[in-house]
Amino acid sequence: MDRLQLPQTERSPLVDFDFDRQRLRLEGESYPEDAAAFFGPLIAALDRYLERLRAEPPAAPLILDLRLAYFNSSSAKAFMNIFQRLEAAARDGVEVQVNWHYQTDDETMMEFGEDFREDFQAARFELCVFD
Repeated sequence: MDRLQLPQTERSPLVDFDFDRQRLRLEGESYPEDAAAFFGPLIAALDRYLERLRAEPPAAPLILDLRLAYFNSSSAKAFMNIFQRLEAAARDGVEVQVNWHYQTDDETMMEFGEDFREDFQAARFELCVFD
């Protein structure tokens, strides 16, 4: 499956979905004017990819790294849609790990990570602090 890469802009995060390596990454700020238009193609690509993994689970885990400085409520909804799909894939036998990266002094992002983590049972959700 082709790698999906979008550059970071002032309002949207860097996207690097390296499907062949099972590494997905979102980084930066996320408040696109039309979150559905921005995240829709990403979620569609993720759906196609997860179907492949369900049919033939890889030996290594699928890893999603999120390193966000800010996001709005529309982006949060999109993240939840992504997380629900990853959790469902994990329940179906795909090993999934989500890494939520936040800066040491960013309590808000830490708390968002803690809140998102509550929705995971089958997939691993790690809080990863950095300086």
